[in-house]
Amino acid sequence: MAFLDIAQLSKRYGKQTVVDNVDMQIQAGEFVTFLGPSGCGKTTLLRMIAGFETPSAGAIRLQGEDITAAPAQKRGIGMVFQSYALFPNMDVAANIAFGLKMQKRSADDIRRKVAEVIALVELNGRERHYPHQLSGGQRQRVALARALVVEPRILLLDEPLSALDARIRRNLREQIRDIQRRLGLTTIFVTHDQEEALTLSDRIFVMNQGKVEQEGAAETIYTQPATEFVARFMGNYNLLDAQQSHALLGLEISGHLAIRPESIHLLADGQRDETALPAVIRQHQLLGNIIRYQVESKGTLLQVDRLNRNAGDLLARGTEVRLQIRRNDMREVR
Repeated sequence: MAFLDIAQLSKRYGKQTVVDNVDMQIQAGEFVTFLGPSGCGKTTLLRMIAGFETPSAGAIRLQGEDITAAPAQKRGIGMVFQSYALFPNMDVAANIAFGLKMQKRSADDIRRKVAEVIALVELNGRERHYPHQLSGGQRQRVALARALVVEPRILLLDEPLSALDARIRRNLREQIRDIQRRLGLTTIFVTHDQEEALTLSDRIFVMNQGKVEQEGAAETIYTQPATEFVARFMGNYNLLDAQQSHALLGLEISGHLAIRPESIHLLADGQRDETALPAVIRQHQLLGNIIRYQVESKGTLLQVDRLNRNAGDLLARGTEVRLQIRRNDMREVR
């Protein structure tokens, strides 16, 4: 039996369907991500699991218990929001203790649990600080601690890092993943950021227009996109239509051919391969440790990623090169 079982779940607002007949099973201890663009239904799905939205159809079962109509406070679910949702007139300790007080726990129990979770999220020494005295990353850790202190059956995180700068986001996502692993806590993370999803997740559900386009391990989602939408959303795939695939590679396909930029090898400086395709460098972008080239071959423009090892690696516009593309690195998508 799945720890969390979502069966034929839908949400409609009038004639608009936001979540469309979704089925998914999540196992105990998994870190799962709902990934997709704004408006794809991922946050609405999360809010139905939390009890903040009522499904139009379908069922939600948690540990075998039907919680579809249960009040949010009775579900044993912790949720962390993008906006922190802290009480500005309460200090860190009081914000974290709030849920325990609502459960009418003893004062000694509250003090002990608050101290434990403050240490877990590394906020020691800031117990008496108020939200306005904290950085964005610290406030989000208070929100995380408040969700964890009540020992939820499942933790939901709704784009919790999107308001933070890049360095803090990286540090905090590593901390979230470390805490989740240590606690063995079943967790659902919502994001539109592919890097976050790939870095954090045991499994990813890619969503589009209220449906799950594809689900699987991070490596599978990235290297084996099942649809054109997933290939476009998961990064910088080259997507060739049937005409381009035939002209460039001699392949007959019915959908699109997806090729990752890093799987195309640039041959230059006298490297020989009689099967390689002739091409010309049209432009480049420097992306830190990657140089992304736009190359043209037989009238088709392709993106090619190459490691930026040193300044001498840069190939100028107009440079003639050859492209080596292995058949195993191509994937036909519908």
